[in-house]
Amino acid sequence: MSQLILTKSQARKIILHAAGLSRPAQFGKGREAVYKLIDHLGYVQIDTNMVVERAHHHAIASRVPDYKKEWLDELQADGRIFEYFLADAGYMPMNDFRFSLNVKESFALARDPLTQPEINLMERVLDRIAREGPLMVKDFDNDREVASSGWWDWRPSKIALERLYFDGRLGVTRTKEFHKVYDLPANLVPNDIDTTLPSPEEFARYIIRRTLQSLGIAYVKEIAWRARRVKNNVVKKELEKMVAEGEVCQVAVEGLTTAPLYMLRKYRNKKIELSGDAFVLSPFDTLNVFRHRLKDFFEFDYQIECFVPAPKRKYGYFSLPILVGNTFVARMDSKAERKQQVLTIHNLHFEPVKLSKVTIGKIADAIKAFAKFNQCHKIVIKKTNRKEYIPSFS
Repeated sequence: MSQLILTKSQARKIILHAAGLSRPAQFGKGREAVYKLIDHLGYVQIDTNMVVERAHHHAIASRVPDYKKEWLDELQADGRIFEYFLADAGYMPMNDFRFSLNVKESFALARDPLTQPEINLMERVLDRIAREGPLMVKDFDNDREVASSGWWDWRPSKIALERLYFDGRLGVTRTKEFHKVYDLPANLVPNDIDTTLPSPEEFARYIIRRTLQSLGIAYVKEIAWRARRVKNNVVKKELEKMVAEGEVCQVAVEGLTTAPLYMLRKYRNKKIELSGDAFVLSPFDTLNVFRHRLKDFFEFDYQIECFVPAPKRKYGYFSLPILVGNTFVARMDSKAERKQQVLTIHNLHFEPVKLSKVTIGKIADAIKAFAKFNQCHKIVIKKTNRKEYIPSFS
């Protein structure tokens, strides 16, 4: 099998273009650009962490400069996107709805047998929502029999709602406070949307195309990660067929001795130019979710440290990668102090790369734009390893 050989620079261009980060406003501006972005990526991950603006808003704002948070709600209300749990919770284009059915089926089949009281409760929950319309957890009586033991110790009605959501009998929207609102899929999915269950092979090809479109270049393990809710080896088999058919290329990157890499053929001769702009990225951005990819392709060793015990953190609780052109140049541990309208940067750590005054200015502008996006009018930098750069940020 012949391989396409790429330089690391070529690989980075393809990856950044696929991620929507080759230039600002790669998908345009306005609400339609938000839809185009979600439709291209196939999946924008949701995270509830509010140290800075939530990850899904952050990821979109990185790519749509005039982004307004209400646009997501409007797109969902218009039936153009929906929320579901694929690899993680995220927003997906409504045209992909039928491919969520494979995952929903897998959740229903994989869970432990339910007791009759659990089944009865789920039926009562469904009946109430069918009769009364969309409901939230708070709309159900507190049916907890013992005190909660922690964050994931949900009361029975919450468990019932989530089971119905995961197996597809309920869908969700969100309030302005980001609380889930549960509703029947018939009220959320437009009538013209295909709701037939894809075959395992069709689902596998969907995952392969979506993953390679958003990652640009990927390993099998990254493609399989998106399909991990469906337990079979069909992804690898269909990938081999798609290579043989010519839709997918097997590639190698100079200087990397790794497992085989794959790319959609449409990226093979695409002319891509990077603008050289700076982007402050979410830890949960499409570009950052696989740590090994950042090491392999960008020589950037990054880890979100909110999951690391405090004594072992090197850069801070919630450090944000900063990308300029095709290079990660810094990481910024920050917190939006919303009442004070201050973006506090606990640690602005620059990587050991040479930065020109122009580049430092771009980084400063990106951080200022990020502060504004977080409704902060002042930036306070408490620590940095390059104090000579800081006057540019004032």
